[in-house]
Amino acid sequence: MELKNKKINFLGDSITQGVGTTEDKYIYLNVMKNECGLAAARNYGISGTRIARQHVENDCCTEPAFCDRYQSMDDDADVIVVFGGTNDHGHGQAPLGTFDDRTEETYYGAWHVLLRGLIEKYPEAVIVVMTPLHRCMEEVPSIGNGKPLKVYIDILKEVCEYYAVPVLDLYATSGIQPDVPVIRETYMPDGIHPNNAGNRLIASRLMGFLKAL
Repeated sequence: MELKNKKINFLGDSITQGVGTTEDKYIYLNVMKNECGLAAARNYGISGTRIARQHVENDCCTEPAFCDRYQSMDDDADVIVVFGGTNDHGHGQAPLGTFDDRTEETYYGAWHVLLRGLIEKYPEAVIVVMTPLHRCMEEVPSIGNGKPLKVYIDILKEVCEYYAVPVLDLYATSGIQPDVPVIRETYMPDGIHPNNAGNRLIASRLMGFLKAL
C-alpha cells in the first residue's frame, strides 16, 4: 500500500495518546505522518480506555470503550488502525465471554462489535489491528478473569481472523520486552508506555506492515 496522502484514523489508549513521549511529534502516528507524507494522522487515543465496556463502581476510567468510541471518528479515512487491549487485562473487569458473544459487555463480544462496526462504517478502508506490547506484570492474573495478557492477545487474533482483519503482532515482533533491563531502559522505562525511541520502533513496524498490504 502506498501511504503518501492517505488519511489514517488511530483508535487507541494511552500509548496512542502519547503517554511516555516528551512531545507530540514523537508519538508513533505523528512519526508516520512526517515520514510517509500522510494527509491526516487522526489521534483517537484516550488514556485508560479498554476494548470492552465496564460497569464497576469507582472505575478508574470513565471514558467510552473502543467498542463505543469508534462511531464518533471521522468518516473519510483510508486506513483504520486499532491499538488496544492492554487495559482490558491491566484493570478491566469485563468477562472474557465466548467467541459467539456479540455484546459490548464481554471482551470477545466487544471485539466483534468493534470490528464489525468498523467494517460497516468504513467498507472501503483498510482496517488493521495491532496487538498489545509486552509489558511489566503481564503474567499477573487480570482482575476480572484471572488470565495473563497473552490470553487477551489470543482472543484479539481469533476475532480478527474471523473478519479477515490483518494483525500486526507487536507482542511477538516489536522488539520491546521490558523484562530485559537494557530494552526497558532504551524503549519503555516505566514498563508500560514506550518512550520516544519505542514509538519510533512502533512506527517503523507499522509502516512496513501497511506498505506490505
